[in-house]
Amino acid sequence: VFQQFNLLNAKSVYDNVAIPLILNKVPKSEIDKKVKTLLDFVDLGDKANAYPGELSGGQKQRVGIARALATDPSILLCDEATSALDPDTTESILQLLERVNRELGVTVIIVTHEIDVIQKICNRVVVMEHGKLIESGSVLEVFSKPKHETTKRFVRTVIPNEIPSTVKHTLACDKRPYTILKMHFLGNNTTDNVLYHINKTFDLETSVLFATVTELEHTVLGIFIVQFIGDDLEVGKVKEYLVAQGIEWQEVTL
Repeated sequence: VFQQFNLLNAKSVYDNVAIPLILNKVPKSEIDKKVKTLLDFVDLGDKANAYPGELSGGQKQRVGIARALATDPSILLCDEATSALDPDTTESILQLLERVNRELGVTVIIVTHEIDVIQKICNRVVVMEHGKLIESGSVLEVFSKPKHETTKRFVRTVIPNEIPSTVKHTLACDKRPYTILKMHFLGNNTTDNVLYHINKTFDLETSVLFATVTELEHTVLGIFIVQFIGDDLEVGKVKEYLVAQGIEWQEVTL
């Protein structure tokens, strides 16, 4: 599946989808049935006799996907398949690719620079730089704990995890003793309950400096950066409590 669709403008939608089958010498009766089934699958059943010039960008990409599925592949390679599309159309194409994977059992490989595309529909990710593999793993693993600087930079574009600069300026003027912890909440860990327990149990004040919550592979990931105002002994108890709750944390320095 190509970025610029690569359809034959002189051929109808039906003929574009049929081309791989014709080249594979599939009987005409089977071609007709297959093409109609695929066009219905990509929601273009009423566009069989239309030509590429009469279609929107999203419709053209749907034709490209139907054509790629014509020979019943086990793997579908999508090369920047949404880069030329507007956000709403991108969303609909991603939903279609999810259906291809879920309903047809086809492995979908997406080559993309759009990190949000990976976040929305992928379950595994490989990060490459200058032709070399620099990091790989499940989307949840790589997005929640990126190791390579390039990966961290990409992930921050969809899951920011740093204290805003205006907040940093305010903290620079705060003369009280405090420690800043960045905490990762996964799945069933409930942020509200944890912070409520900390405020109720330990002799310190808390201030949430930054927070973001997103969903990866149907799992909720929360990143909270919290200022704990109090002495080191109480902060140490908080760290022990977080570990006991299965919550990962790291100390943040300004």
